Amino acid sequence: MSLLAKCPVIPVVVLDDPSQARPLGQALLDGGIDVVEVTLRTSAGLPGITAMADLPGLTVGAGSVLLPEQVGQVADAGARFVVSPGVSTEVVTRAQALGLPALPGVATASDLMTATALGLTEVKFFPAGLLGGPAAIKALAAPFGGMTFLPSGGVSAANMADYLALPAVPAVSGTWMAGPELLREGRWAEITSLSAAALRTTRTV
Repeated sequence: MSLLAKCPVIPVVVLDDPSQARPLGQALLDGGIDVVEVTLRTSAGLPGITAMADLPGLTVGAGSVLLPEQVGQVADAGARFVVSPGVSTEVVTRAQALGLPALPGVATASDLMTATALGLTEVKFFPAGLLGGPAAIKALAAPFGGMTFLPSGGVSAANMADYLALPAVPAVSGTWMAGPELLREGRWAEITSLSAAALRTTRTV
């Protein structure tokens, strides 16, 4: 099964403290979400991946992976996939060498040509809102048959269905299910509720 076919909604998480990781992971699982992207934007990201990686049923990936050496670090921490804001041949090939799915961010047809040359069939479309949203994905997808997109950046509970209505979009990602304030205040039940609501939305598309 492809990564994007596994779960139609992937939360993007920025941890302030590694101690948030395990209760967050359980809250997502309780809401039916079994894939999560933990970014490396803070120093809590890497230990957070480690803390979350052994939760049964949860597939943890690393986001904001910018350098090839980070791929090995997140793999050692237990990450099962890597996500980047742009296309880096070095990052993708390192991930492929380690057997990790890579989701580089694309914004242009040139990016998609690079991703295609690397043998990829799944990419992140980032920042989706600023790049033109669903209409932009529809236009870019036309010449790249077989490529599927994970919109990220500007995706919300209010517009996720518009993205998922596109045949080339099997999944979306975003921060609204587990935002910084929810994490800081330990509002795990609310994260579970938002996760469950997001999954319900995917079933209406």
